[in-house]
This record gives sequence, C-alpha cells and structure tokens, in this order.
Amino acid sequence: MTFLAGLLAIEIKAGAPNNGRGEDNVAMVKSTRVGNQTYPYVSAQALRRWWRDSLPTDESRSPVYRSGKGTNQQAYTAGRGDRFLDDDLFGYMIAEKSESYNRDTVLAVGTAVAVAPRVITRDFGTMNRGFEIGANPVIHEHQHYTADVASPVLLDLPRVGTFEYEGRGNRPDLSAAALEEARAEGAVEVEFRDTKAIQLPLVERRRRVAVLLRTLAQLRGGAKQSLHYGERSPALFVVAPMKGGNNPFTRVIAAEAGLTVVDTGVLREEITAWADELDGPVLLGWAPGFLREKRELAREELAELIADGTVRFEHPRVLLRGLAEEIERGEHDVWFEDAV
Repeated sequence: MTFLAGLLAIEIKAGAPNNGRGEDNVAMVKSTRVGNQTYPYVSAQALRRWWRDSLPTDESRSPVYRSGKGTNQQAYTAGRGDRFLDDDLFGYMIAEKSESYNRDTVLAVGTAVAVAPRVITRDFGTMNRGFEIGANPVIHEHQHYTADVASPVLLDLPRVGTFEYEGRGNRPDLSAAALEEARAEGAVEVEFRDTKAIQLPLVERRRRVAVLLRTLAQLRGGAKQSLHYGERSPALFVVAPMKGGNNPFTRVIAAEAGLTVVDTGVLREEITAWADELDGPVLLGWAPGFLREKRELAREELAELIADGTVRFEHPRVLLRGLAEEIERGEHDVWFEDAV
C-alpha cells in the first residue's frame, strides 16, 4: 500500500487567483489572519477545480446535473468512477430518495496558504470608455497579492480504480446498477480494506495516475485571468511514495525574513526519520528562476542524497512526466497493492 505524499508551491505574482465574497463593492481575495498578520490563500476546492479543468481535452469528464430550486438546490456528477477518471480521483456524492452513494476522494488536497504573511493590495480602476465629456466614471476596486502559496497533497494509489460497495459506516461508491455494468465491462471482485469492492484492470489504473501527474505538470486556472494572468504550474514541490498515509514533508517549505525558503536540513532529517516508510526516492521539483540563488545551493547541500538516488532533483515538469511514464510502464505496480 503506497501513497504519493508531499507539498506543492505555486508562485503568485500580482494575482487574484481565488476570490472571496465582495465587500462594499470591492472584489476581495481569500485570506486568513494568524495573530496580527494576513495570509492570502487559494482554497482546496479552487485548486482541485484547476487540476480537474486542466485534464487533457480528450479525457472524458463526468457530466454535471443540477436539481431543485432557489436555496434548495444540489449539483452532482454522474457518480461513475468506473467510467470517468475525474469521478474516480476527485470524488462525488449522490443523495437520492431511492439510494445514496459517495466516493471519498482518492486525491486529498489542502488549502494553498501563503508561505509568508503578505499585505494585500487594493487596486482602484475606472470605466469611462465611450462616456460623454464631463460624465463621472464608474469606479471599481479589487484586491490582488504577490505570494508563494503551498498546499499538501496525498494520493491513495491502491484506491485508484477500486470501488467499495459493502462495509460499515459508509455509503457504497457506486449504485447497484453501476456495479453490474462495471462488472460486465471488466471490473473484478476484490477484498479491499475489510470491505467488498470491484477493481478496474491495472493498466487503466496506471493510466489514470499518469494522466493526473501529467496534468499537475501543466496546471492552469484561477480567477481574474484577464487582469492578473499568471503561471499556475508548480514552481516547486516535494513528493515521495509513502507506505502509510503520513505526509512528513509539510514543513520543508517555510518562511524566513518574509521570504520562501526550502529547508534542506528539515528534508534530510525527515528522510532519515521516515526511511522505513519511504517506498522510493523523494522527488524535489524546482523550477529554474524560482528562488534563484537558493536552488543551486540546495542542490549542493543535497548532493550526497542525489548521488545515491535517495533524492531526485529536477524541473517539476520533467519529474512529474518521468514518474508518469514509470507508472505506465508498470515499474511501480506494487504501489497499487493494498496491505495484506
């Protein structure tokens, strides 16, 4: 049983990638307070939306349905993780009168909070194009900020393409009709974490993880792109295969004097402390130009671990696409097996 666990950082430059509720006709970005300091953030829901929307155009998405009126409305997908990658990996909940079923997400994503506190900028603008001479302009305001935001991530590999339908304390992943159709289309019966389940062929499970990793390598999205367009693919990440669900890398990226730093000392100590749980090399993806002076220094400080294969240090896109290819070739099939 293996999880891909880690932390990813996205560089926001004068951006407003995730907006909160407006106040006094001002478009506000999302932020939280810790003591007397402000930390802008991107919600986990927004980050997952970017990831989902960035899937390849030829990858079928689960259709979305909406029912009810006024405040008594609900929206839900088809709830067919057997047929749609996004339902499988991102989860869903279907609550109907006849039956209810849900998919706890296989991909866990945390809130992407600014690594260091930031003062949020309030931008003032006007609209007077085409107005008659002397007319008062229409005033509009919105917030934006510059910060590196970081989010923990966890991917439960054995659950990819595995759908539980009988157990205690939870709803089944698929409806009874969907289970029968999935079996007819090639899913097999398995015993999974003390419950009965069906499982898709391994080649499809590999493919889905590979698609997810390649999508992260070219992540895009966010609000106010017309005014605050910016790159959203990870500027830096630390990810490793872990035998359990722990994530020891959440403290590797930290703040020092208001700036983002990668603490190689913390990384070294966590690798040593969790050596018995690591199920492969630690991937340190670091885009050139991001924390420019620190990148080569970190490479020197980790030279021994890089040389013996404990750490792989490369561009984020190269590492993610390389890992996707290894998974598709079957080099990590043991990661998809559940603990016995």
